[in-house]
Formats: sequence, C-alpha cells, structure tokens
Amino acid sequence: MTRVLVSQEILEEALEEFDGTGIEVDLRRDHRPLPAAELRAAAADYDGLICLLTDRIDAEFLAACPRLRVVANVAVGFDNIDVAAATRAGVAVTNTPRVLTDATADLAFTLLLSTARRVPEGDAFLRAGKYTHWRIKQEQMGVDVFGATLGLFGLGQIGRAVARRARGFDMTVLYHDVQRLPAEDERTLGVTYVEFDELLARSDFVSVHSPLTDSTRHRFDAAAFAKMKPSAMLINTARGPIVDEAALAAALRDGVIAGAGLDVFEREPEVDPQLLQLRERVVLLPHLGSATGTTRREMCRMAARNVRDALSGKRPENLVNPEVADRIAAPGERP
Repeated sequence: MTRVLVSQEILEEALEEFDGTGIEVDLRRDHRPLPAAELRAAAADYDGLICLLTDRIDAEFLAACPRLRVVANVAVGFDNIDVAAATRAGVAVTNTPRVLTDATADLAFTLLLSTARRVPEGDAFLRAGKYTHWRIKQEQMGVDVFGATLGLFGLGQIGRAVARRARGFDMTVLYHDVQRLPAEDERTLGVTYVEFDELLARSDFVSVHSPLTDSTRHRFDAAAFAKMKPSAMLINTARGPIVDEAALAAALRDGVIAGAGLDVFEREPEVDPQLLQLRERVVLLPHLGSATGTTRREMCRMAARNVRDALSGKRPENLVNPEVADRIAAPGERP
C-alpha cells in the first residue's frame, strides 16, 4: 500500500485529488507542527509527505524515512527543506508556485498603504473612544503613496505583481535582483534596475520579495537601514530572516527609518519584543500573505497533485529538484 502523511492540518478537500488512486492518506488534524524527532517517527513508514513551512525536512529526517519518495511543501518557498540532501536521497521536492502570487502581492501593497497611512493606529484610536472631533492636524498623519518611489528587492513573480500594482499609484519603481531583466521586459513592466545601495538611498518604500539564501540572510541590517531615507518604510512579505529584526527595531526606535510593515519574522512565530513595543508606523501581521480562501485551497490541492503524480510515476508539475526526475520510480521502489 502506498501511503501519504499530511504533517499538519490542511484544507481537507484537497485530499480529493487522491480519489481513485489507491493511495492511502493520513491527515494529522492538528495545526501545530510536530517536534523534529516526533515528525521523523511519524513519517518513517510513508512514501509521500505533504508538509508546511514550519516542518524542518533535513538529512536526518530523510535518513529516518527510507520509504519516502516525495516531499510536497504547501508554499512557494522551500527553505525549510534541505533540497540537496533530498536530491542525494532520490526524493522529489515540490512547491506551490504562481498560485499565491496575487494574494501575496495584494498583501504587500496592503501593508505599504496601512503603514504609510497609519490605518491600524487610526482604527485603534477610534475604538478607544479618542475620536472626539475632526481637525486639520490629526494624530495619525501619514505620507503620500501616490507618486512615491518604490524599491523592490527581488523581482520574481510576486515582485513583478507588486510592480504592476504600483502603476496605479503612479509610482517610480526601482528594483534590485541577482539577475537583471531584459531591457524590453523592464520597459513593459515600468521598472528600473539599480544597485542595492542606490535602491536603499532613493526609495520611499522598500518591499522585500527575494528568496531566503545565504546571501540574502540579514541583507537588511543596521548598515542597510543607515543608507535608507529617514522617511523610508520597509515592507517584508518574503522571509523573516532576510531582515535583522533587532537592527530593524533599533532603526525604527532611533528614527533611522520611519516605518515598517511585516508579515514574516526572523524566528516565526516569535517576534522581537522590541518590535512589539513599537506602535507608530509599524504594522505586524501573522503571515497572512497567501491567506485567502481561494489561494489556500489551491495551494493544498496543488501539493496533493504533486504527491499523487510523483507516487504514480509521473513528473510532478512543480518539481524543485529536476535531478530526480528520471528517478521517480513506480510505487514501492525508492531509488
């Protein structure tokens, strides 16, 4: 019997993708991740795993799961998985790209607007009964977004989607990425490539959209914040460790930069206590980037299809490590 473990609670309708396949699926009905040792023990006798970003899939895990042939992450990122170790073990790794692009881009722009116009502060002010009369000089005076300069750190699918949204606000859009777009694509998208330091110096808003790698970890540190405008605001919907949280809290506290809107954190779900104490022009969200019903349903279904195909001897649509493509074996035969 070919068996699949779903490590945490997902939208159960996604499991319909296995109907008629003969694949047995066990769903953990718990939204909390298992400790590493317990996850290894739980997955030891399974052929496939559907997991979340909070599950660490490393070489030790793979060694403890000799039957495992595919790991499907319910996310576009996969920094929780040691892809090199999986490739050496002949285990396919998949993700859920594209489906969450627009939802995450929407949230990035929501954070930008909320931080710039101090929306959460205004809401809290009103609910606390402090709104007694309107006046010209209000407590929650914000800054203009229309016509401002937006700097995008990373111009993958989500970064490009944010750039398209910026057009409606007549923003000047700069970007920095390890790979520059062809000139024609830059013109079509309305973006200008600049080096990292220039991006920091010129942008009114800097929005992070890069993957987490050794080179991007803590790319936004005290030195980077010092190069930004004192009026600038940082938006991060990518990966928490790209930003040095302690350095960010200090930069906000000391007025080095003006604000921040964060949906991801360095040690998620923990948040630096210094950030939690900051209220003005600081908006913190619990990783809501892809959190729309339509998006999350399709993410779960896509992960299920990836596992189903891999265990049926087919190349999954969203294979992260193509090196194993020709080694995806028939059920019961791990390479």
